[in-house]
Amino acid sequence: MIPGGLSETKPATPEIQQITDEVKPQLERRQNRTYSTFNAIVFRTQVVNGINYFIKVQDDHDYVHLKVFQSLPHENQGPTLVAFQTGKTRDDPLTYF
Repeated sequence: MIPGGLSETKPATPEIQQITDEVKPQLERRQNRTYSTFNAIVFRTQVVNGINYFIKVQDDHDYVHLKVFQSLPHENQGPTLVAFQTGKTRDDPLTYF
């Protein structure tokens, strides 16, 4: 992977689901709603001064694309929801946003 470029799309792993679970409350606050279903499906990464994760999540009715920033380990900070796109489908490509 080229630094700054996006990785290929990969199936979500338990680590990605954990990140997704950690930012779920941030999305719920920003959307003023709760999600009973919130399953990571696929993801891409971008190496910056930390890692941006682009994650496709299946929610209660459709799909959401998340952009999550994870700082470097020595900074000891949890993942932060940077941006999101709602109303996505399973077939929508996971791209930079």
